[in-house]
Amino acid sequence: MDVAPASTDTWPDELFDLLKAYEVRQVAYVPDAGHSRLIRRCQADPGIKAISLTTEEEGIALMLGAWLGGERGVLLMQSSGVGNCINMLSLAILHRTPMPMLVTMRGDFGEFNPAQMPMGNATQAVLEAMGTVVRRADHAADVAPTAEATLRMAFNTFRPTATLIGQRVLGAKTFGKD
Repeated sequence: MDVAPASTDTWPDELFDLLKAYEVRQVAYVPDAGHSRLIRRCQADPGIKAISLTTEEEGIALMLGAWLGGERGVLLMQSSGVGNCINMLSLAILHRTPMPMLVTMRGDFGEFNPAQMPMGNATQAVLEAMGTVVRRADHAADVAPTAEATLRMAFNTFRPTATLIGQRVLGAKTFGKD
């Protein structure tokens, strides 16, 4: 049985509206079911460059380059990809570069896959250890305000920030059905 997602499913559209309001021009992502609607919205918008990555740490370099080129960017990823970014996050600290990240969680509420548990449990602590300001949204109504705080903090303080979108919002996958 699936653990159902939160009662509202408008949060991806609310996130898209925030990206537009904050004049985000580049969105880097590794394909992820949790971000699929947001990714499709970004791909369809001619004012946003939606860039598919082969691995998450490429997104750190891409976001640094976007900032140096005068554009704002956001990195979308799943918690299992956070571990790939850890060493690269030091560049955002060193160069005082905004690095907002929107992270869909696995290894969280109702997880079925034991391979997702280690990074799911370590995501927040690992990001914080690398100097990232982390906020968490476990209810759909909290996603947009938490992401807005993340965007505002990143662009005003020139540092890495992350919103973790919990599995309670996304719904838990089950083996063989997703």
